[in-house]
Formats: sequence, C-alpha cells, structure tokens
Amino acid sequence: MLYEVDWAEDGTYRPGEYNSPEKFFNDGLRNSDEFDLQLGYFSSAAISVLAEGFATFIANGGRMRLVINQIVSEADKKAINNGVNGTIIDCFDLTDFESLRQTFDEYQQQFFDCLAFLIHHKRIDIRIIRPRNRKGIAHTKSGQFRDGDSVTSFTGSANFTISGLFNNLEEIKIDRSDSLDVMIRKRIQNQREEFDAIMNRQKNGVEYLSADKLETAITSSFKDKDIDELLDVERKLKRIKAEKEARKINEEKVVVHDEENESSPHFPYPSGPRDYQKQAFENWKNNKQRGLFAMATGTGKTITSLNCLLEIYKRKGYYKAIILVPTKTLVEQWVEECRKFNFKNIYKVYSRNRRWKDEIEALHMKEAFNYSDGDDSFIIISTYASFARANVFNTLNGFSMSKTLLIADEAHNMGAGRILDRLDGIKYFRRIGLSATPNRQYDDVANNRLANFFGSERGFTFEYSMREAIDNGFLCRYYYYPHVVYLDDEEMAEYIKISLQLAKFFNYDSSSFPQGDDILMALLLKRKRIIHKAKNKEETFRNILKQRYEEKGNLRYTLVYVPEGNKPDETSDVFDVEDVVGEDETSQHLIDRYTEIVKGISRTTTVREFTSSSKKRNKILEDFANGDLEVLTSMKCLDEGVDVPRSEMAIFCASTGNPRQFIQRRGRILRKHKDKYHAVIHDLIVAPMINSASESYNMERKLLEMEMRRVRDFASLSENADFTYTELDDITTYYNITIL
Repeated sequence: MLYEVDWAEDGTYRPGEYNSPEKFFNDGLRNSDEFDLQLGYFSSAAISVLAEGFATFIANGGRMRLVINQIVSEADKKAINNGVNGTIIDCFDLTDFESLRQTFDEYQQQFFDCLAFLIHHKRIDIRIIRPRNRKGIAHTKSGQFRDGDSVTSFTGSANFTISGLFNNLEEIKIDRSDSLDVMIRKRIQNQREEFDAIMNRQKNGVEYLSADKLETAITSSFKDKDIDELLDVERKLKRIKAEKEARKINEEKVVVHDEENESSPHFPYPSGPRDYQKQAFENWKNNKQRGLFAMATGTGKTITSLNCLLEIYKRKGYYKAIILVPTKTLVEQWVEECRKFNFKNIYKVYSRNRRWKDEIEALHMKEAFNYSDGDDSFIIISTYASFARANVFNTLNGFSMSKTLLIADEAHNMGAGRILDRLDGIKYFRRIGLSATPNRQYDDVANNRLANFFGSERGFTFEYSMREAIDNGFLCRYYYYPHVVYLDDEEMAEYIKISLQLAKFFNYDSSSFPQGDDILMALLLKRKRIIHKAKNKEETFRNILKQRYEEKGNLRYTLVYVPEGNKPDETSDVFDVEDVVGEDETSQHLIDRYTEIVKGISRTTTVREFTSSSKKRNKILEDFANGDLEVLTSMKCLDEGVDVPRSEMAIFCASTGNPRQFIQRRGRILRKHKDKYHAVIHDLIVAPMINSASESYNMERKLLEMEMRRVRDFASLSENADFTYTELDDITTYYNITIL
C-alpha cells in the first residue's frame, strides 16, 4: 500500500543518499497497481533500477503506461551526442534486441522479461513521442504510482542513466495525495491530465511514432514467462542484494555491539539476578514461556525480561527477540540495557532510523536462505506506533514462530485499538508482557484479550508489588503531601454548569462514563481544562517550590508534571504518551507558564521543558542527574520507562483521572540512588465543592471517591500517612468519604 511506504520526509530523492532514486522506484513498484512513467530513454541504469520490484508490481495486478522519446537507435544516440543535448548518454539501441540481450546482466534480462509479460497480456500501453516541427527530444522524467485512491507522483532531473541515477547531483521530487496542501493535490491532478492527453494523442506540439516495432521486437526476443518464474528471479535478485547488504552492515558496524567486550552474553551484574527475577523466569518457563509480569516501576522489569532471553541463549545457543516500547526515548534505553547483557546485533525500528527496512530485510534473507555470517542472533526494538503500521507489522512478524521472543514493555499499551486489532496476527509463541499497571481502566474487553494473549487468564504470571519493593529495599521510602486546591468563583460557575450536563451520562453502577459519544467527550474535555487550568494551582505550586528552596537553597532533582494533553485521561493510550508541542496550544501555554514560575524562584534556578520535541533529550537527563539542571517540567514524556533515579522530589500538578499515570510517576521518583535517602511527592488535588442539593452532587462524590482510592494508596505506603488524613479531612467530611 502506498500510504504505508516510508517515503522521504522532505519528498526528495538524491543519488548516493539513503533516499535515492533507486529506492524510490523500488518502493513505488512494490506498493502500487498502476504505474505511469514518462522517461527520456532506456538505459542500462533505468533497466537495473526498475527490475528489482517489477515482478511484484505485476503480481499485484499492475498495469503500466509508458512514454519514451524517439531515441531508440544508435543513429538517434549519435545525434544527441553531437549537440542536441550536449550530454553523453548510455541509451540502448532498441533496433537489434537479439544482439542487445547478449550483453544483459540478470537485472536487465529480468526487466525485459517483465516488460514482455505486460505486452503479451495487454497490460501496458506505450507511446513514443518527439517534438513536432522542431529539434530536441521529449526529456521529461515524471510519472505516478497509484494504488486505489492513493497516488505518489514524481518529477525530477535525474536521467535514467548511470550518471543521472548514481553520480550526478540531481534529484527527484515527489508529491503525495494524502497531503493537506491544496496546491500539491492540484499538481497531482494536472500531472495526471497531462499524461492522459499524451496517451489519448491529444497533446499539442507532439508527434507520435509507432510503437509496434518496439513491442514486436521485445515480445519476439523475450518469451512470455509466467509470473511465478518472474517472482523467483526477483527473489533471487533480492537475496543477492540482501547478502551484500548483510556483509555491508557488518563491515560498517551498523549492528550495535560492545567492541570492548567480545565475550558471550551474560548477566550484567556480578551478584546475578535477584531471587524474584529468577522466580519470574521459572514462572514464565512453567507457563509455556508466556507471561504477564506485573512489577512495580523501578524493580527491574527490563532486566527481568532480558534475563529470560539470556536463559534461552544458555539453553539454545541463540537469542532472537522483538521488543515493543512506547517511546523513542525507551528505544535508546533498551539498547543500552541490551548492551549491558552483551547482546549484539541490535536493530532499531522507529522514525529516526531510515535504514531499518533494509536491515530487517537482510535478517529475513539470512533466515530464509540459511545465509549465515556466524551469528544468527538478533534483537529488534520498535515503538508501538511503528509496529502498528501494516508494513512494519508484516515485516517484524515474519521471523521464526518458535525461536523468537516477543517482549512488550508497558504492555497495557497493547490494549490500544490500533495494536489490539493486530493482536491475533502476532504468531510468536514466546511472549512476555511487562507493566507496573497491566490493567486498563474501564476496558475489560482489552484486559481479557491481553490476559489471553500472554497466557495469564488465571492471574499474573509473576507479580512484585511496590510494597514488597520498598520493604525489601529495592525502592526508596517516600513522604507524600496532598494539597487540596479549590476553584475560584468564575471557574466554579462554569464547572457546575458542565457537571449538570455530565450527570445525565454518568453510570453510577460502574462510576464511569460511556465511550464514543462526541458530545460527552467534548464536555469531559471542557471539565478537564477547568481543573487543569485552575488558577489556584499556580499559587500552591509556587509555595511548594519556595518552601523547598528555603530548606535546601536550591531545587535540584525536582520533576514537575504539568497539566497535559487534549484528551480526557481515561481515553489516552500509547499513541498519546509523548508530549506533542504545537498541537495543543492550551497545553503548550500551561507548560510554559509553570516553567516560568520555576524560573521566578531565584536567579540561579535552572529549568528545562522535557517534551517529545526537545533536542538532545539524553543530554538533558544527564544534566539533570548531575545537578547542572535543577528542574524538569514535563507533561507525559516522563510517564513510561524514562530512567531518572536521581530525582528526589516530584510535584503532580496534572489532575489526571487515570490512576496508571500516578502509579508510573510515583515509581519514577522512587528509584534508588546512592546519594538519595528518601523521596518527596506533592500532589495537587482539585476538589470542587458542589452543593449537596445539586443534581450533580452524587456524581461528584463518586468521582472524588475514586480519586481518594489513589490518594489512600499513595498515603498508605508513605512515611507520613497521618498528614494525608489531616490535610483532606475537610473535603472528605463534606462528601462523606473515608480514606482510612
């Protein structure tokens, strides 16, 4: 499918670069069923470039329209070389195919076999043209690939010559029909109409030459092979290319490995796996090598799962794994963890790695054709967003079913619609799901499917709670300080108005709202914005910072979670986990506002916003860890998996209704560090005081009661639980809620 191709982001293909004209034509042919091509002339380069994907195009039912100029003989070639164009060209003499074919390599033979197939089966229409009543040649290089309503068009200066495609500083520009730009869509339409005019012999200033001799020459010189023969040759050409690519990858050290330690994979720490990590492996092995690990954030979920992969290596002599993660940052962190185990051949599948497809295809070829360079093990790490795309899913789902281990980090994200829809298509027998919060809120259907997928229908395969982790010294102890924030009069009036409307939708039995109603979603979003933007939050936040600064003289190792996103929290999934600056002006304004408050604490206070658009994010985390950067403000980017063990204080300014976010964030702040003795968590809780006679009072009481469950959990594990009970006494008494 054309819409699934990883086209060059800037729409430009240049010779010698990763996004080369050669790559463009191969991607287009393999993912379309209609191909319009207007080229200057046939050349050895043109034929080689188009050969590799031509059979797949034909097998997909492809039809072609071809326009070439009059340069089809040696005499034509000499005329051009003598000054019409001023460029030495390498076009073929098409008048003597029998002699010509003696010079062909496998690629050129394949091209004309495919062309002959199209002619024999009347699936190609050819026009030979030249300018009418003037010198020169038809020199346009343009065309379109089409697949249903999807169109990728191209124009360019790159000739189908060796120089044009591989040496010259020329380029091809593409346009795509899924663009929102009206001018681009109009340009695609105009190009189609121009091509139609040529094919219908309606183009002014053009003389049409007969293509009969050319077609007869091709079909008489190249027999009508069946499509299976053509595909066999194409697979052979791909295998040859894959072997070359595999050798090139090894030579260039594209595979990630630790050059300083060439020993076999091993556990990274001298003490070996912790007892509970060993138990996790045993449970997983006894559960037919499937399992859902419910492990508190900070207890080593990554190491626990990689230890299972290590145990496979010890028993089988190989390791093959596909690891799915929510964010690009986590891709890099998993690479580092794999390196610690001395795993090699690590490949990254996400938008930053443009070579991923070639790298993975090389792995497939090694497996399919038993080509080995002495090491058949590999680890592929992909973001969920990439994995959800059909072309990536099909590529990553094609390895050995019995040998490959699938590891899903933050596995609750597999319950998101775009991943859940593909769950049945994942064929790997070995599976591990990791999460501190495996269950999705208000989503029993997804929870049941995930439990079934990971073989955990009767309960988690392995569970290690935060209480156990704290008591056993694997997470640090903490103090928890909730702060009740009240709405001002203007905010309260708007809030009451919305609450009365929401009360009509509220399900009191499940304490939830129905999904999928656009009016309801709009109301929830308005309500969320009032809570998130509550003016009194800013003063509470400022006071917390001031108190901390007065106690320590600085704000080092402070994380701030500001209000985020433009969706009701309970609808968020893996595709919302990163802060997307610029798409939601409200969120951008809020993070800027809270960052300015931090800056106002003192002249020496340093603070950075940590979002998906932040440059050098690893450097930001490094500066934060060593104290050069005191405060990080973020929305969701620090939710899942980002390692910040040096953090000592977290301030939750986002009044989210999703308990998973709070659990993830709490685990983030409780990671152990040699210079950290305990952690401090401040939690801003917006509690509107609805009149007890109001129609929405009972709904507000139910919603607040749900939030108090989270508060109770936070308080029960803290070192100062009594503070919570005292601080929230007024609001719990008003709504007759207990948190003991």
